[in-house]
Amino acid sequence: MQLRFTTDYADAAVLDVEINQLVIAGWVGRDQEAVLHHIRELEALGVPAPGAVPLFYRVATNQLTQETQLEVVGDQTSGEAEPFVFFHRGEYWVSLISDHTDRHLETFSVALSKQACIKPVAGHAWRMADVKAHWDQLELRAWINVNGDWVTYQQGALSSLLTPLDLLSRYFAAGQVEEGFAMSCGTLSAIGGIRPASEFRMALHDPVLNRTLEHTYITGSLPVIA
Repeated sequence: MQLRFTTDYADAAVLDVEINQLVIAGWVGRDQEAVLHHIRELEALGVPAPGAVPLFYRVATNQLTQETQLEVVGDQTSGEAEPFVFFHRGEYWVSLISDHTDRHLETFSVALSKQACIKPVAGHAWRMADVKAHWDQLELRAWINVNGDWVTYQQGALSSLLTPLDLLSRYFAAGQVEEGFAMSCGTLSAIGGIRPASEFRMALHDPVLNRTLEHTYITGSLPVIA
């Protein structure tokens, strides 16, 4: 799947990236007790417990998109803002993705719920080398549109999550990363609980270099026909 990113760098103003492998990392909180507590909460709602923590889900690369108008089946889907890391031209880059998920299907299979929905990706990227040293200070935030008002849905520093380099080392073990590999690196809890919304806005802010990655998208609901 080909994605195009703009950047702030003169030597790579535009990146045309062919993503050939997509992994979504789940259960990536640094506080393991909090992760286990969240797992139990979801089990009470019928969501199966993960087989490992963290857990890495493979998703088809054709689910990636940089469009802003999407379609989903039914009205039980919602977004999750996450850092998006990809390997291109011999280095890691950072952008922003929404792990849009079918919440009804999630009660049967987390893996299938992730595969069922398109994953919106922002159109701008940073070099990982620029943010690696202060990664924990990056701030992730998302909003949903409720009756015409943007309501904060997720907010917090990335210090509560395992770093992408930690996740990548766990995923590859002694293996070698290849050109076009991409990972969605986990998310923060939803403020007020996970709930569907047709308009989703997300941002990743770097307070040290004073810049922000942003993306907004709208989902239209297709009817569920039996």
